[in-house]
Amino acid sequence: MDIGTCQVYEDEIKSLEEEIKLLAEQYKDLQQESTFYSEEEILTAIKAFQSEFQRESKGHEFQSDLKAQLENLEADLGFLMKFTCIQFTSHSKRTVERNRNRTVQKHRVSGKCHSLSFQLEFQLLEIKDEEKVSTVITDLSIIMESGEDSNVSKFVSRTEEHGHLLAFFRSLSSYAEWYEHRRSTFQHFKAKYPDVVTLPEGLQGDYIILRNPRVSEFELMVVWKIHLDEEGRTTPVLDLLTKVPEQVSQQNMTTIEDAPARFRSLLSLLGIETAIENVIKAVGSEQQTAA
Repeated sequence: MDIGTCQVYEDEIKSLEEEIKLLAEQYKDLQQESTFYSEEEILTAIKAFQSEFQRESKGHEFQSDLKAQLENLEADLGFLMKFTCIQFTSHSKRTVERNRNRTVQKHRVSGKCHSLSFQLEFQLLEIKDEEKVSTVITDLSIIMESGEDSNVSKFVSRTEEHGHLLAFFRSLSSYAEWYEHRRSTFQHFKAKYPDVVTLPEGLQGDYIILRNPRVSEFELMVVWKIHLDEEGRTTPVLDLLTKVPEQVSQQNMTTIEDAPARFRSLLSLLGIETAIENVIKAVGSEQQTAA
């Protein structure tokens, strides 16, 4: 008997053990409801399940290249994980209901996409008829590290409501990519311009403060949001906010008030990183001028 065949039988044995455990729990519940079943009836039911699984196991035709197929599947999974940057760190499942035409399993999954962690819990309902097998996801619950991002919270709520698990992973991959891009960009500028750049909320925040130490009340805030729409599409949204001391001259005030519009123009012409760096350098040059 080859390794693949042994694995299949081991899986069948585990499934049987789950069924026996489930029957025992149901038997206990029935006893509590004052419905009596004899041990003989319980054993008969267990044997019936065992016979059914044995018939199914004997009816399988295992191909000689099962090991090669498994290796191909593992290679495909590795490619998908590398392509989407989604890595699953744990998975557990438990059968909560099974009969001839219906199976319900409860799944728990955790993983990471770039630097974002996530946890999922859902029930998978499988219904068999004479023509096909259909599956439905129910009771979906998602926990995702996204700070206080309201767009993410709304998207997660919609996904849980509709059970769109595939759409969640597709949007998670895109969102996490932008999230990682923002985090690494902020980290880069903080390391390169430590006297000018401040991260009030750390690398997980969605803005940085640019401050001229020579002018204590003057500061610029670069805001970098990641918008998630109802369809799960992600879009970076950046803006520049200003805080100006009262003693700034009218001429300088006009220049500062024009800064957000100029920043948006830089974004469209030069891209995100170059636009932010130009603003940082401008604040740094003001520092040197003041000195």
